[in-house]
Amino acid sequence: MNPRVMLYGRDQPLPERVPLSAGPLRMVFEGGDLRYIRLGDLEVWRRVYVAVRDRNWNTIPASISNLDVVAGEGWFRVRYDAEHVSGDIDFYWHASLEGDRDGRITCEMDGVARSTFLRNRIGFCLLHPIRECAGRRVEVEHADGSLEEGVFPRVISPHQPFMDIRGLAHELPSGGWARASFEGDVFEMEDQRNWTDASFKTYSTPLALPFPVEVPAGTRIHQRVTLWLEGGEVSQQYIVREAGRVELSLSRASGQVPELGLCVPSDGRAHSPREVDRLRAMGPTHLRAELWMRGRWRDELARALSLAGALGCRLELAVFAPEEAGWAPALLDAVGPHAAQVSRVLLFHEADRLTRAEQLEHLRAELSRRGLRLQVGGGTDAYFAQLNRSRPEPSKLDCVCYSANPQVHAEDNSSLVENLEGQLYPVVSAREVFGERPVYVTPLTLRPRFNPAATAPEPPASEGELPSQVDPRQMSLFGAAWTLGALTYLALGGASGVTCYETVGWLGVMEGAQGSPLPEAFGSVPGGVFPLYHVLADWCEFVGGEWRALESSDPLSAVGIMLRRGGRATLLVANLLPTANRIVISGEDLELRLRVLDQGNYMRAVTDPEGYRESEWRRVAKWDGRFELELGPYAVARMDVAS
Repeated sequence: MNPRVMLYGRDQPLPERVPLSAGPLRMVFEGGDLRYIRLGDLEVWRRVYVAVRDRNWNTIPASISNLDVVAGEGWFRVRYDAEHVSGDIDFYWHASLEGDRDGRITCEMDGVARSTFLRNRIGFCLLHPIRECAGRRVEVEHADGSLEEGVFPRVISPHQPFMDIRGLAHELPSGGWARASFEGDVFEMEDQRNWTDASFKTYSTPLALPFPVEVPAGTRIHQRVTLWLEGGEVSQQYIVREAGRVELSLSRASGQVPELGLCVPSDGRAHSPREVDRLRAMGPTHLRAELWMRGRWRDELARALSLAGALGCRLELAVFAPEEAGWAPALLDAVGPHAAQVSRVLLFHEADRLTRAEQLEHLRAELSRRGLRLQVGGGTDAYFAQLNRSRPEPSKLDCVCYSANPQVHAEDNSSLVENLEGQLYPVVSAREVFGERPVYVTPLTLRPRFNPAATAPEPPASEGELPSQVDPRQMSLFGAAWTLGALTYLALGGASGVTCYETVGWLGVMEGAQGSPLPEAFGSVPGGVFPLYHVLADWCEFVGGEWRALESSDPLSAVGIMLRRGGRATLLVANLLPTANRIVISGEDLELRLRVLDQGNYMRAVTDPEGYRESEWRRVAKWDGRFELELGPYAVARMDVAS
């Protein structure tokens, strides 16, 4: 198999990362963007980029040409041309990015529409990292020159924390300020944790204005963003950690390992005996089945009950109910005899996929009349943003839920890694709002399943292209590393359960025997499991046990967690980089045996998962409070504590 396909699902090179500096600031240029603008080891701004969003809020990727990078110590100059072409959209712009020795960074775009199209947004976005900014003082300069003082919100803000922005400054730990000015449009800010992004975003074109808007051919758009530091001895405050080395330190933070389930396949496929055996060996706690009460929901329920019985797990029922009454008796007629197999019922309205009080009351009344006891929960089948803006009454819910994926705003590998930490914050906020009620993230997927913000129907995929819900990284090492990171942060946030992916197919944890319908675009091995299968199987062994956190010195490079249950313990660690990574783990004195999943044993892990899981242990190592290992690109390691 092609090494790139094994690593991240595509036979395409990743964008090159070019280190740049402007005075005391360090950053990288990647794929047309400035990322990780740091003062020593402190991340000041996460990313500066230009976004073209179509009428359904899809981000249209840029094709870059004529790239010219000239740089020296403390300064740089970058020029390139960018084209965004998709459907009716054809937009071109020229980029000028400059950094000087005084630490001032100037980013300009000069663009023109080469066709007439509808857009929701075109222009610069500036991302602010959550970890470094939440709770920090902010000064906002409005378009009329007036000033506003505030703070970056700690709790996820359902709506824009700051609006009408011409200038923005936030306080650094040293007492200095990081300042930004914006020209060419009116800007405002949103809390992207609503969509599990680990950033605040300052963007152009206020959402209060009508959208979509027609952009006639020939329309010119020019914007400028300028960044600089002010006050304090900013150049003397921070020290850079050693590059190429990440420390994971065992901490005192702990909690219960959340449940882990899978979704019944959306394509209605049956499962072969071998697929059933491998799913049973993986050990999911539950299966999620979607019951649309106007459709053939009884057939779907019967299929889910049969598969859950074969796997020895329970059901999570996502029920999509109509406005009209009468659906609850029909549902309970079918579900009642199998109530012992049902972990919970999650109730949503069929139109907006939100939980409505009157439907909850209808279901609870019918349960009471029959003397049935079922855990009934709700929230949203969409994103945490919808839950945060339309909160059901907590007293009416036994549990609360929302779905998640890391690609609402961007789809590159770096953004997906950044958004791992973003999985934590919605769980924490949901627990603050809904008290002690369990929080379930269901489902967690790599790509969006649907678009709750669309203003028009999504066009079908072109011939030879993957459907919008499918991501080739599902079958890659990156998919496994990302999945471990997501589960880790969801556990740290306090999630009670997570439902990941489907059972079989390109949205699942293994490929069917017939193989991929589009092998050139999704190059899975027919009948093989995906690397993330092993991450999920490892996790399922410890469900209901205890986790302990491993604090990472660089969360964008490596992530890990310790799991314990019934006298057994393991450490799971993932390299989040496309290059080898030296990881130092510090904590207790333990005897360890090590198993790694990387490019070297990818094919065995995929084609012979049983043999890989039983015999691919490399050695027993002494962990005398400090253990070092080098992991290959996007590799995942399991280190069992010897009994």
